[in-house]
Amino acid sequence: MSHDSRFEDLMREAMRDTEHFGHRQHIKLTWLAVLQYGADEATRLISSGIRRTARYAGAPQKYNSTVSRAWVELVSHHAAEAPHRDFDEFVEVNPALLDKRLLSRFYRSATLACANARSGWVEPDLDDFPWR
Repeated sequence: MSHDSRFEDLMREAMRDTEHFGHRQHIKLTWLAVLQYGADEATRLISSGIRRTARYAGAPQKYNSTVSRAWVELVSHHAAEAPHRDFDEFVEVNPALLDKRLLSRFYRSATLACANARSGWVEPDLDDFPWR
């Protein structure tokens, strides 16, 4: 199965109960990818799928490689700490993941806006992720 079709399957599952793709659905999509494929493959799937979606929507500049990977790292860390089979339970135990400003604890906004962060991985510059 190709990356595209795996991403589309995950997206359908993440969007099952809604028509709007917001931050909660992004976290659910990431959680599903981490559960099914592990963190490394989830990073590849989410990154390529979101990059493709942004291009298709005519907004390729909205894709940010560091942001995509950072969210996968955060979700996979919390999923490994206390595995949950139900997404609602997972976010109930990890409510900070629903705060779309969470990355601002680890990164300056200027850092995330730079070309290096948009095209590749940039380490946090305010605070390390707690597991590193």
